[in-house]
Amino acid sequence: MIEEFAVVTKRFDDHVMLEIERRTACSLCGQTRGCGNATWGKLLRHDSHEFPADNAINANVGDSVVVGIDERIVLSSAFYLYVVPLFTLLVGAVLADTFLNNEFYVMLAAAFGLLLGFVWVKGHLIGYGRTKKPYGKKFRAVVLRHADATVSCNNSNQNITSHD
Repeated sequence: MIEEFAVVTKRFDDHVMLEIERRTACSLCGQTRGCGNATWGKLLRHDSHEFPADNAINANVGDSVVVGIDERIVLSSAFYLYVVPLFTLLVGAVLADTFLNNEFYVMLAAAFGLLLGFVWVKGHLIGYGRTKKPYGKKFRAVVLRHADATVSCNNSNQNITSHD
């Protein structure tokens, strides 16, 4: 189970909306020296996003919680998002190359195959199966426990030395 700290922003009957508590690997992000992660954060605006999670512990708005998602779900999502569109891109390119002797059409068919693959993945991950339940619930994270009951690893500035 992959776990992360989050804060409950909205509560519904069976699920909550969460926002990830951003943590850094070291404490240099607020300073001018370091790995450059703060610079990328300023340029790309690492905004926080809300996402739904099943509320297994009856958490309330403002609670700091630990949210988890199964590793198998992450791997299957990565498969769907990377392998399926790549496969449809290759199928489109091979079919166009077989039946049409024009490189422009091969490029168009490859782009169309890639787009078709992404559309299929979106429909598959959000759509309905034989159970008539949205697949999106299968891929939803679960609130595991309150963060207060969790031992956390705090980074401290005492272990960071400067080699100027």
